Amino acid sequence: MADHFEALSDKHIDFIGKQHIFFVGTAGSEGFVNVSPKGLDSFRVLDPHSVMWLNMTGSGNESAAHVLENGRMTIMFCSFDKQPLILRLYGQARVIHPRDDEWQDRIRQFAADTACRQIFELKLELVQTSCGYAVPYYEFMDGRPTLNKYFEKASPEDVKAYWKEKNTRSLDGYDTGIFDDEQ
Repeated sequence: MADHFEALSDKHIDFIGKQHIFFVGTAGSEGFVNVSPKGLDSFRVLDPHSVMWLNMTGSGNESAAHVLENGRMTIMFCSFDKQPLILRLYGQARVIHPRDDEWQDRIRQFAADTACRQIFELKLELVQTSCGYAVPYYEFMDGRPTLNKYFEKASPEDVKAYWKEKNTRSLDGYDTGIFDDEQ
């Protein structure tokens, strides 16, 4: 029982604001499909037709490689409380890196720290809601401090060394664009 929309409504935006987790799905034309859970205070609605999310440093960088290839991205929110709902945002994404001119303008909208890696901006092509009747109840306890604790001790040089080791290639061996010389 899905409903389709051309843009986010105020009701959708309110729902997004109450969520503690979202999931990002991307895929290249070949190879692995990636689905990543995201948390922290890392999601922003720019307007009814576009959103962005802050990508923190992690052990892989699949979304960046996939977006460089074809731009397709799906973001999914789902309710784990009394009112069931699944909200999917489909569209074309682009990556904004710390080296890009618009980084400073975008990063100001987040509580930035050393672990910030990229910002993804998604231009919405379709907004879909569905029931979520089979999604179980879960109770939010708290955000995990582990990532921030790990990287608060790291210098910018340490973080870039980590990116070089872990974030320059996807699982399928594709460039992630994290450094200028690899684009």
